[in-house]
Amino acid sequence: MLKKIRISIAVLFFTFITVYFLDFADLMPEQMNFLTRIQFVPAILSLSVIWIISLVVLALFFGRVYCSVICPMGIYQDLVGRIARLFRKKKKRFRYRKAKTILRWSIVAVVVVTFFIGFPLVLGLLDPYSAFGRMVVSVFSPVYILGNNLLEFIFTSFDNYTFYRADASIYSAFTFIIGLVTLLVIGYLAWKHGRTYCNTICPVGTVLGFLSKYSLLKVRLDHGKCNSCSLCELNCKAFCINSKEQEIDHSRCVTCFNCIESCNRNAISYSFAFGKSKNKEVKPDVVDEGKRKFLSTALLSTIAIPATVAGKVTGVEAANKLTPLTPPGSKGIKHLKDYCTSCHLCVSKCPSNILEPAFTEYGLSGIMMPTMRFQHGFCNYDCTICSEVCPNGAIQPLTVEEKHITQVGKVIFKKESCIVYTDETNCGACAEHCPTQAVTMVPYKGALTIPVTDQSICIGCGGCEYICPETGKAIFIEGNVEHEEAEMFEEAEKKEFDFGGFGF
Repeated sequence: MLKKIRISIAVLFFTFITVYFLDFADLMPEQMNFLTRIQFVPAILSLSVIWIISLVVLALFFGRVYCSVICPMGIYQDLVGRIARLFRKKKKRFRYRKAKTILRWSIVAVVVVTFFIGFPLVLGLLDPYSAFGRMVVSVFSPVYILGNNLLEFIFTSFDNYTFYRADASIYSAFTFIIGLVTLLVIGYLAWKHGRTYCNTICPVGTVLGFLSKYSLLKVRLDHGKCNSCSLCELNCKAFCINSKEQEIDHSRCVTCFNCIESCNRNAISYSFAFGKSKNKEVKPDVVDEGKRKFLSTALLSTIAIPATVAGKVTGVEAANKLTPLTPPGSKGIKHLKDYCTSCHLCVSKCPSNILEPAFTEYGLSGIMMPTMRFQHGFCNYDCTICSEVCPNGAIQPLTVEEKHITQVGKVIFKKESCIVYTDETNCGACAEHCPTQAVTMVPYKGALTIPVTDQSICIGCGGCEYICPETGKAIFIEGNVEHEEAEMFEEAEKKEFDFGGFGF
């Protein structure tokens, strides 16, 4: 029953977390965000002590069940492997391979070092949760929304308005390519080589593998019953069972229980690791002290990253370029770059579709992190969804009241580009759409009025920039490198102006 229980729980986790990423209509309950917060890297970056301790205890007690049940990328690989079996004429057989220990820990070291020096892109690319999120948001989400739009068309034709049309465009060509390459490369490895990604490349798998070597419950061989028939080895997708030597590399075992199901002599069990094996003395693991210190340091460094990393803002203050806007709650560019791994959950959940993956706005190290753009909308005055769903702590939770005074950027008005100045015609759209009255209209020429701005009460929501009819945008938002606190505004008396038939 162990394998069936494992598969059942994994299916539930995978289904719910995938639908949570795809749920653009916000139909799933808010409590479902725990699926993202229990992921290993987000738990560490957000300093969620309860989840960190829970995951460590889970690994020390049950082994790498996280990789088989909780991690969506691990379950995705199992799904690909199961589909592969349907198309193969012959059943795929695996063979034991020696662990690539140096390569595995070298990758962990590179991830840790690059994060310490303020270059989180490497972690963002290799973190399995973030990579899976980008796959879903960049590759699957447009297809999912197209399906929704098809249902909307069908239902609407029968006067049923259960569904509504949504934008199915790709957020970014670059992130689409990254998501597609991730999907294909990891899918290919799973199709041909089982859990090679987990046990060779994935830094989370390496760290959890180190803990799992000392877990209380392990997959164990009964040497008195085992006849080295290799059935368990041939079914081990982690390549960790050496049937000839009757040994199991527990640092690579993902506790899938395929070996237990395949053994017809009941020689394999999932049991407590203490005690002697029958009819064969198990040699204790010999660990070089230098390696032990290195592994311990790497593990502690991984956990300590959020508290000590000091990133640098690069490439965002170039001449003639706007400072990019980071989401409300992210505190600014530095904080976002310190904690964000570009999982794109906030991008997927933004109801206004103003959060998009950055390209080089934050510099090379900030590629794919969320930035605010106002081509398709503006930041709703009362919306705090991105701060609620972020599992990493890159976007801190905000109340609606806090959101109202969080200044992510300041309004800039270019009089020489405004159609009131160039065409001498009334507009006033920017003032109409400003929720804080940071943009107001004042008399200009005769019956004309022209915008004036007050940056002290502007929160940078982008309403004025979005609605401005001028192609070059006569009014726009320049981001703050660090978020500031806007002054509270007082409701001014509305004045009626004659727009001469033009206006919004």
